[in-house]
Amino acid sequence: QSQLVESGGGSVQPGGSLRLSCAASGISFDDLAIGWFRQAPGKEREVIACDARTRFTPRGRVNYEETVLGRFTISRDPGGSVVSLQMDHLRPDDRGTYYCAAGSAHERPLCVPLDDYDRWGQGTQVTVSA
Repeated sequence: QSQLVESGGGSVQPGGSLRLSCAASGISFDDLAIGWFRQAPGKEREVIACDARTRFTPRGRVNYEETVLGRFTISRDPGGSVVSLQMDHLRPDDRGTYYCAAGSAHERPLCVPLDDYDRWGQGTQVTVSA
């Protein structure tokens, strides 16, 4: 049975950095499109970054939501078992629960909707405050 386990959340001051990791068991991220989602308190879960580069779709796109573009970076470890989200210059409105998700490879130009991901991590909490 496949499983995604996240780590790396925490509390930082504005301007600080965190690195979230998502470790897979039972599957290889090399085969799957990746999404990182954020759910702020009282709001719906939204995609903030996605990576469609897989061994089936090597020219897949990496996209970032406008508010995190230039501050967040998604990456994949060569072994295919870990994906990460480096978050720099964090702001108070970045707070929320962050989820990694995996879904079928695709070649769509933008991030696919939430329902297109069929494997989810448990979520990790990020707090940004002075």
